[in-house]
Amino acid sequence: AYERRFPTCPLIPMFVASDIVNEYKSDDEAIHVIERCCKLDIDAPRLLKKIAGVDYVYFVQKNSLNRRERTLHIEAFNETFSNRIVINEHCCYTVHPDNEDWTCFEQSASLDIKSFFGFESTVEKIAMKQYTSNIKKGKEIIEYYLKQLEEEGITFVPRWTPPVACKLESSTSHTRRPISPAINIPDSATKEGLSSKEILNTSGSPAEPTAGTPDDKLDADYIKRYLGDLTPMQESCLIRLRQWLQETHKGKIPKDEHILRFLRARDFNIDKAREILCQSLTWRKQHQVDYILDTWNPPQVLQDYYAGGWHHHDKDGRPLYVLRLGQMDTKGLVRALGEEALLRYVLSINEEGLRRCEENTKVFGRPISSWTCLVDLEGLNMRHLWRPGVKALLRIIEVVEANYPETLGRLLILRAPRVFPVLWTLVSPFIDDNTRKKFLIYAGNDYQGPGGLLDYIDKEIIPDFLGGECMCEVPEGGLVPKSLYRTAEELENEDLKLWTETIYQSASVFKGAPHEVLIQIVDASSVITWDFDVCKGDIVFNIFHSKRAPQPPKKESLGAHSITSPGGNNVQLIDKVWQLGRDYSMVESPLICKEGESVQGSHVTRWPGFYILQWKFHSMPACAATNLPRVDDVLASLQVSSHKCKVMYYTEVIGSEDFRGSMTSLESSHSGFSQLSAATTSSSQSHSSSMISR
Repeated sequence: AYERRFPTCPLIPMFVASDIVNEYKSDDEAIHVIERCCKLDIDAPRLLKKIAGVDYVYFVQKNSLNRRERTLHIEAFNETFSNRIVINEHCCYTVHPDNEDWTCFEQSASLDIKSFFGFESTVEKIAMKQYTSNIKKGKEIIEYYLKQLEEEGITFVPRWTPPVACKLESSTSHTRRPISPAINIPDSATKEGLSSKEILNTSGSPAEPTAGTPDDKLDADYIKRYLGDLTPMQESCLIRLRQWLQETHKGKIPKDEHILRFLRARDFNIDKAREILCQSLTWRKQHQVDYILDTWNPPQVLQDYYAGGWHHHDKDGRPLYVLRLGQMDTKGLVRALGEEALLRYVLSINEEGLRRCEENTKVFGRPISSWTCLVDLEGLNMRHLWRPGVKALLRIIEVVEANYPETLGRLLILRAPRVFPVLWTLVSPFIDDNTRKKFLIYAGNDYQGPGGLLDYIDKEIIPDFLGGECMCEVPEGGLVPKSLYRTAEELENEDLKLWTETIYQSASVFKGAPHEVLIQIVDASSVITWDFDVCKGDIVFNIFHSKRAPQPPKKESLGAHSITSPGGNNVQLIDKVWQLGRDYSMVESPLICKEGESVQGSHVTRWPGFYILQWKFHSMPACAATNLPRVDDVLASLQVSSHKCKVMYYTEVIGSEDFRGSMTSLESSHSGFSQLSAATTSSSQSHSSSMISR
């Protein structure tokens, strides 16, 4: 299709003519290179052409087709005025690594104007205009010729295969893969000792498909059924981010629907989506949000006075949550429960919303990834603008926005009173622009008219308190008795208890001040297991053994970094006078862990004594050839502010007879994202040495 634009293309008026100046074909016909001289009639002012003394400009274009690798590279540079202007353009067509039915296209160009008769800025504008129009038309032109080929009955071009003679010559050195659906095997799989049989079966598909999702994540039916309409670019972003998560958060990646929410929240910018998703996964893990529905029971005060609950679904099949905010005593709830208990209750509501979305997806047979919220403001007054209450509301919005993006499909605000604009002014700056667009606000009884509630909710399920016929089981709220109020000290202790009920601990790691954990082993052949996330910076993980116990650090000699702080603890156990090899020994090779990685592993102890787990600041190595650091290293080091790293970790000692492999032992310690993760973790064999999995 691309070759059809030569020797000239009616869809590109400025492309007047072209001549082949050089051509090369390899003996096996896999490589075909054509070099052409192209004549262009640039859309430039007549005066500029007259000053330059030319009517046309000439470019050299080199097309390199590699049928073996299935790539087409296109290079172009200007021949006219090459001593004054240097234009280089590069385009590339390749096969998508995860789906061979997709073609990837990349294009880049550079412009360097040295001098042009004083018209440098004009020439720059002309060049940018031409280049922009070419980009916009490129896809249109290739589709035009593809359609032309289809009309001629050409819908398939056989793949290149080597001639018989070449096959015989190369059979000992090259083995071609069978034509089958593309599958990406992470490098980490081979590093952990999986054989090729474990990774692929004979048909080329995954040997053990991920539980709860179709075998082929790119299958059109799967996309339509569970994910909705996605462009090829959006599908590609999803695959790339999921693959990165598989490599760094092994065995604990969220479902595609959840990954997709974060991509949509950042307009499919992979880097930005990856950043907020990693932060959210770490937050979920630290506060055990995955288990909140099973392990946390809301206080009776919330069950009686929190005027909100789930109520059927809207016309699009989204779960419907009803909140009678005007009837709720926010001041009383905050005084009786505290900010953290309210936040945890809202988190449980969001977790229930995710579960209901999955159920409705199955019921309605189409992807439902968000819910509708109906907020009734009848009764809203100045009491709701109580400052601590508003502060709690803003905190809740902040946490929900960060960890549940794109879960709100629509927000219907009904019977907004005069005081509402004041509340909206306080709250709206904290709400994401995309979320704000989903708000529909009705004053008085406007919701009963055209464009009102009936456009979004079936008449049969409109709640009775809004004039409907459906009985709504949402609590009516009311004033919380002052006898249930608690003192600030009681609330503070309760809040602390709520958010410290976690098996994970946080630690800060500084340059020159590692964080160390002491584990005493009485019985040889015990198993030390660990599970940690690198929240910030890059660290080196080490395990040491010593026959004698290190002296516990004294508070007065800890130094600036060895203190408990909001960012986490920092404890150093290895005495500065200790010598490696004499006082203690290294029992594992150092493991470099990058920011955002989740690491699990285990070590079978050979001797009793004292084992020290150490998280150490990772300094970028200087260039081997010189003493000067590389530019990449300098830029990377600048990203770690104040030479500080943060880790969140959990350790456990298990008897060898109870140990069933790294991942299964950690599962018993509540490791992983049970609700969001659809991945299964198989039990690996226990080795006499350690196992580390990322």
